[in-house]
Amino acid sequence: MKYDKISSELFIKNRLKFSSKMNGKTLAVFNSNDIYPISADSTIPFQQHRDIFYLSGVDQEESILVIFPTSDNESHREVLFLKETSETIAIWEGEKLSKEQAFEVSGIKTVYWLNQFETIFNQLMAEAEGIYFNTNEHLRAGKDTETREERFIKKCKNDFPAHAVHKSAPIIHSIRSVKENEEIALLQKACDITHKGIDRLLHFIKPGVWEYEIEAELAHEFLMNRSKGFAYTPIIASGKNACVLHYIENNKKCLSGDLILLDVGAEYANYASDLTRCIPVNGKFTERQKAVYNSVLHVKNEAQKMLVPGTLLAEYQKEVGRLMESELIKLKLIDSTDIKNQDSNWPAYKKYFMHGTSHFLGLDTHDVGLFNEPIQAGMVFTCEPGIYIPEEGIGIRIEDDLVVREDGSPFNLMANIPIEVDEIETIMNA
Repeated sequence: MKYDKISSELFIKNRLKFSSKMNGKTLAVFNSNDIYPISADSTIPFQQHRDIFYLSGVDQEESILVIFPTSDNESHREVLFLKETSETIAIWEGEKLSKEQAFEVSGIKTVYWLNQFETIFNQLMAEAEGIYFNTNEHLRAGKDTETREERFIKKCKNDFPAHAVHKSAPIIHSIRSVKENEEIALLQKACDITHKGIDRLLHFIKPGVWEYEIEAELAHEFLMNRSKGFAYTPIIASGKNACVLHYIENNKKCLSGDLILLDVGAEYANYASDLTRCIPVNGKFTERQKAVYNSVLHVKNEAQKMLVPGTLLAEYQKEVGRLMESELIKLKLIDSTDIKNQDSNWPAYKKYFMHGTSHFLGLDTHDVGLFNEPIQAGMVFTCEPGIYIPEEGIGIRIEDDLVVREDGSPFNLMANIPIEVDEIETIMNA
């Protein structure tokens, strides 16, 4: 792995949090992701399932974690199953984790090779009365591809039909949403790498560059700083492309007078950063661009003050809508008649700001969390209001990553990344 070693203490704490919420005489199973084929012998680069990584630190394919806190056999209360390494595998693919290395990474003492899984698992299930399955219950989860986890669940239900079934997701969503200090440090590292990428761009961007050239500059900077690359598919949207919320073609020339919307972020140790900045191609905002930009920035600055313990996200979004409504009136994009005649289910401001303001951030860019429960200290959110005016070719979104604190305003992991109009212009024209 490119990243520095993470202390096993983090993963030990994470497993304790999970096991403390399990019912008695139950076990939980977590599978690594598949290596997904493209065609012929080509595959998509491996990405570890975030849940098994969160609970073990194991960043390797064909791995299984079993947590069974009430097992009569103390050595079976936490068990890892790993793909057995060999000299041939080491030559062709590189070394895999040994049992000793797996313990150093995870803090788990009992490690078996994967070919022993069925035998050991049958023993564990004979002792257990129920099992926790790790289903993907993210509200935006794709369901078209059958995962390794889903294949395991299907087989397990067939082989052990008398066992009670429980869901890991509610526990995982709860504990993963509140970050440990070690996790905040990893998120900060990802944000710091993104900062380096933005600094590079502020000296690189000029009329005539192509969106993909900007993407390449970021990729270079990220990889040079021990990141695997982008935490999500980058959006490099110049001019009217910025009005397409998930524009990812990144294949247009950047013209003088246009803005570039950069929705980009580096990953580090599987943790995501998520940044949006808007930069003038020629280094100078027009008066209209500046007015819209400052309206978005004002909404962001006011919105993030509400990311405090006890806030309900649904109420937060309504208040952000009221802030945005006021700014859109100032910009003469909507008026009192629009507001009077608006549909309560789709307020007038939604014409120019149609997406949500914040989402959980962590091991996933759109991280897991419980949206209907009050915000807690230790949670990390984005704050990303935007205004999109297709008829003017202006799309502006501004986004930072924020740690909720027990007292006071949230801590901004991206506080040092240029954000003010004057700051951006000064750097670009230095």
